[in-house]
Amino acid sequence: MEESNRQKKIAGVLQEDLSAVIQDVMRKNAVSNLIVSVTKVTVTPDLGYAKVYLSVFPADKAATVVQEIVEMGHEIRYEVASRVRHQFRRMPELQFFNDDSLEYMDQIDQELKGKNNPIENPDILPRRKKS
Repeated sequence: MEESNRQKKIAGVLQEDLSAVIQDVMRKNAVSNLIVSVTKVTVTPDLGYAKVYLSVFPADKAATVVQEIVEMGHEIRYEVASRVRHQFRRMPELQFFNDDSLEYMDQIDQELKGKNNPIENPDILPRRKKS
């Protein structure tokens, strides 16, 4: 089902504010060697839940960083809610996910340029799960 304009606008506002809040949290925790960006936010039609996709660089620490952000989810939700309190009636529940699409595209690009060609050997690349 296609997103409505309202859902898109709310997702855009959430993405902007979540990026700022997560950067503040990372700065407060003195984590300087990681880059965390919010790549996509989708909101359900009833505006009750928002799925937040995070991209972490370097990618080998992505699972632990996303898990830490999930654990701090209530604090992050509170900070975002305080920023958007005049724009939203109700703040959606936030669900955080790791967005590995950039690493997947890079892996495909490297394999096409390099020695292992996935067109010749399709077993090289793992199957993607639809989210």
